[in-house]
Amino acid sequence: MDNNRNVILAIFLSALVVIGWMLLAPRFLPTANPPATKIVDGKQLPVAPPGAPAPEVVRDVAVALNDGPRVAIDTPRLKGSINLKGARIDDLLLVSHRETIAKDSPPVRLLAPSGTKDAYFASFGWTGDGVALPASDTLWKADGNVLTPAKPVTLSWANPAGQIFAIRIAIDANYMFSITQSMSNASASAIAIKPYSLISRVGISKDPDTWTMHTGPIGAFGGAANYSVNFKDVDAAGAGGVRFNDGDWLGFGDKYWLTALVPANQGQAASGFRAFEGNRYQADISGAPAIVAPGKVLSTSTRLFAGAKEVNALREYEKGGIIQFDRAIDWGWFYWFEQPIFWLLDTIFKVTGNFGVAIILLTLIVRGAMFPVAQRQFASMAGMRAIQPKMKALQERHKDDKATLQKEMLALYQKEKVNPVAGCLPMFIQIPIFYALYKVLMLTIEMRHQPFILWIKDLSAPDPLTPLNLFGLLNFTPPGFLHLGVLAILLGITMYLQFKLNPTPMDESQKQVFAIMPWVFMFIMAPFAAGLQLYWVVSNLLTIGQQKLLYSRHPALKEAQAK
Repeated sequence: MDNNRNVILAIFLSALVVIGWMLLAPRFLPTANPPATKIVDGKQLPVAPPGAPAPEVVRDVAVALNDGPRVAIDTPRLKGSINLKGARIDDLLLVSHRETIAKDSPPVRLLAPSGTKDAYFASFGWTGDGVALPASDTLWKADGNVLTPAKPVTLSWANPAGQIFAIRIAIDANYMFSITQSMSNASASAIAIKPYSLISRVGISKDPDTWTMHTGPIGAFGGAANYSVNFKDVDAAGAGGVRFNDGDWLGFGDKYWLTALVPANQGQAASGFRAFEGNRYQADISGAPAIVAPGKVLSTSTRLFAGAKEVNALREYEKGGIIQFDRAIDWGWFYWFEQPIFWLLDTIFKVTGNFGVAIILLTLIVRGAMFPVAQRQFASMAGMRAIQPKMKALQERHKDDKATLQKEMLALYQKEKVNPVAGCLPMFIQIPIFYALYKVLMLTIEMRHQPFILWIKDLSAPDPLTPLNLFGLLNFTPPGFLHLGVLAILLGITMYLQFKLNPTPMDESQKQVFAIMPWVFMFIMAPFAAGLQLYWVVSNLLTIGQQKLLYSRHPALKEAQAK
């Protein structure tokens, strides 16, 4: 019996360690590292390839936006402008998403001009020898003043030799730009050129790159999403870059935002990531070199996604032919399980209009589905309690013969039809469910800035009311696990009450674990999203209700718990 108890205790503690690691590692052990210095011991960096911007003095965004002519971008989801100097998409605001929950909060800025603190832009051009090509300071002409879903804009520039370069830009109602680069050779000689597309950004992602959430360089190569390249890898490769010959799409991903280039020839594009001096990173795609004869036109198509990682939008683009585009969200190992949970949560939210209510109803559904398992668990616990006297008698009789004791105990389990590990089954089922819900609530932008009731204005942020700030009376936000909000306190209390209703463990070590675990989890969960805490509190309350109901069906277990 002692061996069985030790096994069960070991399983329980192992699960506790797994959950604790899962919760703590993303916050305290990020894997994204600051970029390495590009000049070491006086060694000069490799020369940046065509299209890479030169370092500029840091300017304010408002100043940069007034430096030269622009074409406005006006869609239901995006506002901004295209810089005619260099033909860059470098000014983009996500009007559906705000920086904070404040009423006067500005929209999220995704792209910003070169030379600003967080410069981030997309650029399109050509490389070649023996031909005058548009450069980063080339001033383009536009055939319109505003880019809308109904009205594309074409930028054009001609060199003195008679080659005419054009960039046609169209946009849909969400976040996808369609770019067509063309070069018309009106000269008397054939020329060799190669088109390229790039995304350039200054600095790494402000969101940590962890084993549960990848941020930074991302893409799909050879038909599979790739999360293995991070900023540290790109730093090590420098201007030479981390290169792929089978790119489907690539770009940079943050927790909620994404920029990505999608070539027309998915799976065959030469692409990759580079790093340059000044903490700058680049994702680029190179087209195949081509000879353009006199009077001929070379045309290349590329798509640019610049927006929020909204699950349904990414899924629609994937259905439209972009390979594994929904994997821009790092769902992880339980992708197949997280998708149905997200779908159910999102569907309930659309019906109720309140994400907190949707989480509560989802918890009811999950607990309802697990009710038969809970019944079996309690029945097993009752059976184990009922045969305790017989087990003690066997232990006394065979205390010096472990092999015989194990054989007799197995026979006793079979005779009484009890399973000593059945009580652990709900715990193992809960782990993937909780992990999947954790990923859904932590990664999907659909919960960002969603209010619940009263003081909970953002379910994606920790509970703002804590005893350390006198429940909101003091303008002070405690750090980390000290941010012990109301929901976290309720989590600890409800878990304590839940354990109090359980039959008292026979083993002293188990008693100690159960006594301290509610308060440990209270502090572990304190810094996490209020939506996740809400799920756990409601789950605990439902478990308490289930326990009371099942005690009425198993009087022996109730009597054992009272002893």
